[in-house]
Amino acid sequence: MKILGISCYYHDAAACLVVDGEIVAAASEERFTRVKHDSDFPENAIAFCLEHARIREGDLDYVAFYDKPFLKFERILETYIASVPAGLPSFLKAIPLWVKKKLFIPNLIRKSLPGFGGKILFAEHHESHAASAFYPSPFERAAFLTIDGVGEWATTSYGVGAGKDLKIHAEIHFPHSIGLLYSAFTYYTGFKVNSGEYKVMGLAPYGEPKYVDTILSELVDLKDDGSFRLNQKYFDYCAGLRMTSEKLHRLFGGPPRQPESKLTQREMDLARSVQVVCEEAMLRMARHVHQVTGEKNLCLAGGVALNCVGNGRLLREGPYDDIWIQPAAGDAGGALGAALTVWHEYLGKERQARPRGTQRGSYLGPAYSDDEIEAYLKKVGATYQKLDPAEVPGRVAELVATENVIGWFQGRMEFGPRALGGRSIIGDARSPKMQETMNLKIKFRESFRPFAPSVLYDDISEYFEIDRESPYMLLVAGVQEKHREEMTEEQKKLFGVEKLNVRRSSVPAITHVDYSARIQSVHPDDNKPYYDMIRAFKDKTGCPVIINTSFNVRGEPIVCKPEHAYTCFMRTEMDYLVLGPYLLAKADQPEWREDGDWRQEFQLD
Repeated sequence: MKILGISCYYHDAAACLVVDGEIVAAASEERFTRVKHDSDFPENAIAFCLEHARIREGDLDYVAFYDKPFLKFERILETYIASVPAGLPSFLKAIPLWVKKKLFIPNLIRKSLPGFGGKILFAEHHESHAASAFYPSPFERAAFLTIDGVGEWATTSYGVGAGKDLKIHAEIHFPHSIGLLYSAFTYYTGFKVNSGEYKVMGLAPYGEPKYVDTILSELVDLKDDGSFRLNQKYFDYCAGLRMTSEKLHRLFGGPPRQPESKLTQREMDLARSVQVVCEEAMLRMARHVHQVTGEKNLCLAGGVALNCVGNGRLLREGPYDDIWIQPAAGDAGGALGAALTVWHEYLGKERQARPRGTQRGSYLGPAYSDDEIEAYLKKVGATYQKLDPAEVPGRVAELVATENVIGWFQGRMEFGPRALGGRSIIGDARSPKMQETMNLKIKFRESFRPFAPSVLYDDISEYFEIDRESPYMLLVAGVQEKHREEMTEEQKKLFGVEKLNVRRSSVPAITHVDYSARIQSVHPDDNKPYYDMIRAFKDKTGCPVIINTSFNVRGEPIVCKPEHAYTCFMRTEMDYLVLGPYLLAKADQPEWREDGDWRQEFQLD
């Protein structure tokens, strides 16, 4: 039984293939088109899924779509009608796409898959999120909590999954949304909505929570059970083309920060404040769900479930024995959830939980053979050395240990927004200069942004205050006290980004200003080449921790193909590139030329 799941037309379009209940392939459309957060119909992702499984369109039994377009259209119409005439410009901008595409999903699917003769089924948006959270999890039964911007009407839901059955118990509806609250502050602090929320989370530790009381007294009525209502006088997302209203701007002392302008202490304090409110809402919801359901485990999905700081607090302070977060927690994961909903709910197929879940480390994207990689390298005239695969871990570990920055391209691409050692840029976590070097010379992004560690799964508790694995980089925990370095009295007086260059631990490049880290633990069953390389680094240095950041530059999706990796390597100041068994040194490469000055996009010299 072959089921294709699809999500598209909001943001992060994706496709997923489930065969007889097994997750076989999944990928986001952006990785192929190179358009970040591409929302268009995922024809390239679909083509990959079918090609990977060596099946044709006619072999598919079902196609599952991740939400119900007519329900969503109903919400949009009612919202615009309620806000006439203020909502008219936004309505006129949105309606052509609905009339042309969004209301005719079955026709688009049939047209894009001309050989497909099976059924097309639709799940509700938060049902897809819930399915993506529970079904791949390691739990036989668990509560689930889904929190995002908005689906059709729901913005938050909870319920229980048990075996093959999944039931939503309650929902909170638009316009009341923790996800949209966070996005409103993303917009107000000068970052891009649906993309810059990570930046707000990373900026938060530089600020003070001075606006928390204001947010809770004026903007959000947050109840003890986690239910909430937003005061719509402070927001403009219902009627307009922006997130916040003039009333909010007056409340916080001025207009939104202009993108790319200098960050001030106000933005840092706003980021910290909305992060604190988001965490408090997540904790109250989770405690209420535990009280109502009595379940000992919790599964999370929806865009807010990518808030790994909040997830870390849920694990430490919440009432659950364990939590599991869908690696592709946003809309891309809806494609997976829709396909699994058809298998378990529509077809009634039984489910067998596995100790580490069924998502295979989320390495579900394309892989490229040595022959394919070498053919490309020859085509562009690259200079390379082919290593014996057994040599790769030790050779790369040696390069990392001597403070080189390396592009690492191995095996299948990750599904979800995190690079997990398939398409990563890696470096030495012990180096005090590595964070600034990688941010400014490799990633071309803001210097305040923290980097994540990859750590051997059996060493995670040695370096971090966490007692279980974190394979999907979705939990934040503190660096262990024994690895921290005490700040001087003068250093403690620093404010804002002045804190950035203070060495805080034996692994300073991955230690954030609040002594925290967003951790990925690496297990050999998930990614043996990556595990072996870090193990070789530990054998050489005594440290089982390296830097892992996504293989891309600011504004671009993570690389997918060898040509994407080589282009990114040549555009940046990376020292080495490892493509499968092929090792490339930057100093040996031919001169790189391309049309246009792409660096202008990032306002770089």
